[in-house]
Amino acid sequence: MNAVRWIWRLVRDTEFSGVFDWHRLTPLTWALLARQTPQPAGQKRTAAFLLCKLMTVSSGGGLEESSFVEPPKCAQKPEHRTGLIQCLLEKQRTPVWQENFVRSLRDMGFSDVHVNELLSIQPGTHPQQMLDIISELILLGLNPEPVCVALKKSPQLLKLPVMQMKKRSSYLRKLGLGEGKLKRVLYCCPEIFTMRQRDIEVIVGVLKEKCLFTVKQVTEILHRCPYVLREDPGELEYKFQYAYFRMGIKHVDIVKTDLLQYSMTKTKQRHVFLERLGRYQTPDKKGQTQVPNPLLKDILRVSEAEFLARTAVSSAEEFEVFKKLLAREEEESEGCMADDESLDEEEEEDREEEEDREEE
Repeated sequence: MNAVRWIWRLVRDTEFSGVFDWHRLTPLTWALLARQTPQPAGQKRTAAFLLCKLMTVSSGGGLEESSFVEPPKCAQKPEHRTGLIQCLLEKQRTPVWQENFVRSLRDMGFSDVHVNELLSIQPGTHPQQMLDIISELILLGLNPEPVCVALKKSPQLLKLPVMQMKKRSSYLRKLGLGEGKLKRVLYCCPEIFTMRQRDIEVIVGVLKEKCLFTVKQVTEILHRCPYVLREDPGELEYKFQYAYFRMGIKHVDIVKTDLLQYSMTKTKQRHVFLERLGRYQTPDKKGQTQVPNPLLKDILRVSEAEFLARTAVSSAEEFEVFKKLLAREEEESEGCMADDESLDEEEEEDREEEEDREEE
């Protein structure tokens, strides 16, 4: 009975002092107390019954309210469990990783809508893996909205090894694609993180060494025309040579007008069409022409209808006929080049045979 008296004294003192911290006392504490005090069988049942009533008090009710509750019912019916136990059970049912994941994303500036979108992209992805990938994108200067768009467009980014993502991020910073410039690149060419670094280096090498763009201009090209990363290196070089030598466009204007993002077919068709109409001339060594050339944006940045109406001042039927003729000319030109190559090979073989005869 010593334990029972001690418990009743504790109840009395707590009620008079106005302190209601019964939720801090766990059932484990009472069980230890009961075990440490030797009691007859009847007193043990009384202590257990008292413990049940005290747990009811801890949830906000009074002793009088729980005086009609019998000890067996406390143990048998789940609805008589205290708020403390129910709270603990709910805590156990809530995944801790999800709470930490959501909290971390909110700290980065993601809204609840963004969080739900990210959780639905790759349900099987480990939370820490997802956080590491998202953190790298945020560190590159991307805002939450572009990150969500990029990951929804290319969910395979979430499967990348974290070290590969970190190395690629470091390489992109060296190219000058940090501080927010990556938004357009990632939207247009999300495979910049998954493609081989060697392929990126080849494209950058063509722009620097073959086309002689400066480091700053290369950064601008990758930012404004990220599609060049998908180009064949040889075709990219030819596109630059055509614009520089054939059309007379300087490096600065090639960068400003985003010329490298347009297909070679579109560029050549519109340029040659204007040339044959007498509305475009290749500048001489001094950069001068006998007729004023139209601005490059009025040639390539406009729709075909606007190009014909304002720049070429011609009809759609005439342009269609021209495109067919130009395609036929290119086929014939390619055939002649193939014949010339075969002739060169035959001549080389004949020369080698003559040299072999002379040696004999």
